[in-house]
Amino acid sequence: FKAPSTDHPALYRDLLRTNRVHWIAEEPPAELIRDKMMECHFRFQHQMALVPCVLTLNQDGSVWVTLVKPARAITPGQFAVFYKGEECLGSGKILRMGPSVYTMQQGRNREEAPKKEEVDKIEPVT
Repeated sequence: FKAPSTDHPALYRDLLRTNRVHWIAEEPPAELIRDKMMECHFRFQHQMALVPCVLTLNQDGSVWVTLVKPARAITPGQFAVFYKGEECLGSGKILRMGPSVYTMQQGRNREEAPKKEEVDKIEPVT
């Protein structure tokens, strides 16, 4: 798939899955084990700014990474590196990605979701 421009929504995703994460300090962080999810930051390219995300731990040690805002050009085979503040927590190879922003927009357009004004008109059930 070749996107028509470098900023096309098809290049942006906000969900990805890694293989088993290699954790540096603790295997995996206590907070992630306790809550099954953890807020942290992520990057997949060396020069990239850190992106806030939520990790969800899977049984096999892999994680789902949900980004606070979609990131551009994430590619399977790249490494997702996780940080808490300045500390590098660990990394995992990106295996799968969720649907692109473009695909999500297409889905919403097809479903013809009610517009906000229409939803606001619906009377609450009492």
